[in-house]
Amino acid sequence: QFTTRVVSCRAAELRPEGGGEPVRGFQVVLEDTILFPEGGGQPDDRGLIGDVPVLRVTRRGPEAVHFVPAALEPGAEVLLSLDWERRFDHMQQHSGQHLISAIAEQMFGFKTTSWELGRQRSVIELDTPLVTAEQVTALENSVNEKIRDRVPVTVRELAADDPEVETVRSRGLPDDHVGPVRVVDIKGIDSNLCCGTHVSNLSDLQVIKLLGVEKGKKNKTNLVFLVGNRVLKSIEQSHNTEKALTSLLKNGPSEHVEAVRRLQSSVKLLQKNNLNLLRDLAVLIARDFKSKPAPRQLFVLHRKEGDSEFMNIIANEIGTEETLLFLTVGDEKEAGLFLLAGPVEAVENLGPRVAELLGGKGAGKRGRFQGKAAKMSRRGEVQALLQEFISHQNPEA
Repeated sequence: QFTTRVVSCRAAELRPEGGGEPVRGFQVVLEDTILFPEGGGQPDDRGLIGDVPVLRVTRRGPEAVHFVPAALEPGAEVLLSLDWERRFDHMQQHSGQHLISAIAEQMFGFKTTSWELGRQRSVIELDTPLVTAEQVTALENSVNEKIRDRVPVTVRELAADDPEVETVRSRGLPDDHVGPVRVVDIKGIDSNLCCGTHVSNLSDLQVIKLLGVEKGKKNKTNLVFLVGNRVLKSIEQSHNTEKALTSLLKNGPSEHVEAVRRLQSSVKLLQKNNLNLLRDLAVLIARDFKSKPAPRQLFVLHRKEGDSEFMNIIANEIGTEETLLFLTVGDEKEAGLFLLAGPVEAVENLGPRVAELLGGKGAGKRGRFQGKAAKMSRRGEVQALLQEFISHQNPEA
């Protein structure tokens, strides 16, 4: 916590990070702040000004601008409270990134070109097209060894024109930077220009887990990592998943993968058998219709289980030169598939109207119009439309 004064407060809008309508509120500048504004790859802090929540903190030149939902009186003395859990998580990830980047460059010459502190995991972009699994393992072992060595982390400030600035690792200063330059030192390992928040000793990182690499942009490689409490949370999630799978699969963790492989093989076989049965059923349905003594001009069928092939087999077997077919598959209360087949002119006329009634989309050619339906419950309205069309075409029908 920190006591300070309100310097200014003006009405503003905040665009949510996930998108959506802007939030109305106020931009507040304080005499000083303990809330970090986003920058240097690190997200901003959260907290309270009095009892008013701080929804975003951004940097405007040398000032930190706090976005809050309620107005604050300029000149008022306020108590500023920091969301420590969020701050400490960011400290762990950011100091971990400095350590990983420094050791990766020392061991393999891989330079860091950018990094991102994500909500679930963080990513370092390395200026190399390839990082091997052996290099990832060696790097992970090395950074965790430094954590066990309890190496101090210190912060110092230099004048912007101090020659020593040129000797410190950096990706450059922002164009609007003013004032002294901040240097974060990991004793004997790294010196880095940085505005972010950090731990005071590598032992505070607890542990680093490198999750692997992903292909990056322009011949670069993304190294994915977790630090500290995020590693513990990841282990807890994995353990809970493991317990759930043990209960479902009725075997131990070491047998889960093989059990899932067996299940996949069984499912594929069942799907194949099911498709064969559906094809046979489609043929039987069509033959039963054709065996009726009095030919009908309209054939309507709905089946919960089925696919486009099932419907097309029926249409092929019945023939569409004289009969108009309206076939649907899927759950009646949800989305599904439909097929309208019959005389070319009739289908061209009716197809778009059928799709509209079913709240779906479709396309057709050569006497067939098929697609997806969002409102399967309106099949009765389609049937009425088709019956009316046939009645107009043939009043005696």
